[in-house]
Amino acid sequence: MALITALNLSLGYESREIIKDLNFTVNKGDYLCIVGENGSGKTTLMKTLLNLQKPLGGQILIGDGLNKNEIGYLPQQTIVQKDFPASVREIVLSGCQGRCGLRPFYTKAEKELADKNMTRMGIIEMKNSCYRELSGGQQQRVLLARALCATQKVLLLDEPVAGLDPKVTYQMYSLIEELNNDGITIIMISHDIASAVRYASHILHIGDTIFFGTKEEYTKENIGQFFESEKKGGEK
Repeated sequence: MALITALNLSLGYESREIIKDLNFTVNKGDYLCIVGENGSGKTTLMKTLLNLQKPLGGQILIGDGLNKNEIGYLPQQTIVQKDFPASVREIVLSGCQGRCGLRPFYTKAEKELADKNMTRMGIIEMKNSCYRELSGGQQQRVLLARALCATQKVLLLDEPVAGLDPKVTYQMYSLIEELNNDGITIIMISHDIASAVRYASHILHIGDTIFFGTKEEYTKENIGQFFESEKKGGEK
């Protein structure tokens, strides 16, 4: 069984339907990019996958040994969150809260996990630094390390390179690709169609046109060919 299966999913808010009859699957090791126009429902879908919002219809099935609390999440940051006055280590450790239950402290194993993920993200030397004093790229690495403390199976990423300069964007994509190569399933919202086609194994395009399939299939469809032509036009 797939890790995540969406069956005839209808999404919206306040009974206003914005997506209807959506079907897709996510298997272990996939790298799924969710693309589409602004307002098409990408973030609504992400919230539904995280069980933060109920679907208007249809269902999401979780399988292949995945538990709902084993999904790591990197949300889009608000201005307030970027100015959060906590240390890097405190923020990364907070990713372990899902396994703490009512326990008001972190175990030695959880602290070691936080250190491991900070090392993995190249930020261990910053662990005592104040989060709000870091650059945008460094903050994203902190949040990625935090998400990794919540899971070793599935990461949900909402526009993880938004606002980053080209060099840092490339570094972030490379980090995400390494995590996927290490066996972590990636589900990522992206406005960057060119990079989605470059890095993803599968594309879910939502909006007036809905498509789900491999990136190779996507580039052969009319909607995918449109974005491919846009990309090539921008490279001239």
